[in-house]
Amino acid sequence: MFFRYKRSLQNGATYEYLQIAESYRLEGKPRQRVLATLGRRDRLEAEGKIDSLVESLAKFSQKYRALKALSLEARTAKLWGPVLIFDRLWEEQGLLEILNKLVDGRKFGFDLERVAFAMVLQRLIAPGSDLQGSEWARTVEGLPEIALQHLDRTNGFLAENREELERALFARDRDLFSQELDVVFLDTTSIAIHRDEETEWRKRGYSRDHRPDLPQMVLSIAVDGQGWPVSWEVFPGNTADPVAFEAMITKLRTGFAVAPAKLATRFRIGHVVVVADRGMMGKKSLDLLTEGQAPYDYILGCRMRKQKEISAEVLGWAGRYEDVAPNLKVKEVRIEDRRYVICLNEEEKRKDEAARLAILDALREKLTGGAKNLIGNKGYARYLRVAKDAVQIDEDKVLLESRFDGKYVLRTNTELPAAEVAKTYKSLWRVERAFRETKSTLEVRPVFHHRDDTTIGHIVAGFLALRLEVDLQRRLDEHKIDVSWPTLMRDLSQVQAVHLQVDGQSYRLRTDLQGVAHQAFQAAGVRPPSAVTICD
Repeated sequence: MFFRYKRSLQNGATYEYLQIAESYRLEGKPRQRVLATLGRRDRLEAEGKIDSLVESLAKFSQKYRALKALSLEARTAKLWGPVLIFDRLWEEQGLLEILNKLVDGRKFGFDLERVAFAMVLQRLIAPGSDLQGSEWARTVEGLPEIALQHLDRTNGFLAENREELERALFARDRDLFSQELDVVFLDTTSIAIHRDEETEWRKRGYSRDHRPDLPQMVLSIAVDGQGWPVSWEVFPGNTADPVAFEAMITKLRTGFAVAPAKLATRFRIGHVVVVADRGMMGKKSLDLLTEGQAPYDYILGCRMRKQKEISAEVLGWAGRYEDVAPNLKVKEVRIEDRRYVICLNEEEKRKDEAARLAILDALREKLTGGAKNLIGNKGYARYLRVAKDAVQIDEDKVLLESRFDGKYVLRTNTELPAAEVAKTYKSLWRVERAFRETKSTLEVRPVFHHRDDTTIGHIVAGFLALRLEVDLQRRLDEHKIDVSWPTLMRDLSQVQAVHLQVDGQSYRLRTDLQGVAHQAFQAAGVRPPSAVTICD
């Protein structure tokens, strides 16, 4: 049954008549018939009879009564869109089941799994402190009442159970995606802790935050060839990159202390290629990679200036470069049993050359006015030769420096073509992207926690958030939906739940899906709720 207008021509004028009609079928064909004609549209509108009719009909419709009340009564709205999507991904990744199993038998007095989800959700949508998080949770649909102590205890629990959590997630990932661990990208970073005192974990060390005044923790992450977080580890702040690298390799090799028979099945040891940046490589690291009956293949960045074999022999190797991609050429070098691949970016080479010439021009000008203040300048010192009291430009050093222009050198024990070695190493951006998102979008740092365990739990929650983000981004890519993360979060955050009460009955209204929100729901496999829901 429905309303419609019927136009009629009378005395040269066209009028519209409001009718009630219904559809029916006659011999299998759709038909319509008029049940009643209510009158001319212009007269009904002028006399307010259409409004009266709608109000009268609304008495018999719970949903329309709610909509009518919405425009007249005070109401509140809560964030809903991101909750619906990320809660589905959280459940499909097994986090609900895993956390509840870890909590089983322990009495916290609150739903720890829901608090952990709230912490992760906050990092994805509204990064901030735990104090801010306890207030923010009240504005989110479906979250329980969360006190600051709940967040503190949940952080401690995540720190205490991070190995069991990681082990369970890894096993589930292998079953869920049926992937072999063909490529593992490794990298480390430091996270400044805004506390003065050092502890067992908070130590001062080399700071990538450029905050040597603050203690820190070192964070290491491993992702697979598709950018999926495979493993993460936290180290004391004075841990050197090679030490962290060795610990991560040992962790992958031992399979979280599982039996050797299960290890080959879970990690596919014989097929793993470890890819890591320059700071990771050392003799001990190489020995660790190649030891045992199931060694890893590797592609590692080299420190060109600090390794004499590379600066003196590899970079001086004769031979032609092979074009691989725009601004990427490669040349293979073998010295005894060691295989290197030199990668050259012509555009970067021109930039490096121009920068060096500018330094040399400035240096020649400054040498005319005295040299004492130049020796301590690292940018200048690499080009200078000091003999007795004379300081001058060393042309041999200038020539040596030119060898580094636009280049980086890789060492590998794989038999992959040089072009594939270079392309695989360039994919290290997956780890770097994970770190950028963990530090910015997910706001792992700066950290203000007093205790080591809650600080580590804070970091674990950040990586759980990263898993949800990577999962959603994967699904968007599969559906060919190209949207930036801030835009996606903005559109999803526009989907809110509006609560109101009419005549003792509670209703929940969903606001409209804006921008790419509908596509995101579709990609995540989540059906948007009805516009109006009657609550129990």
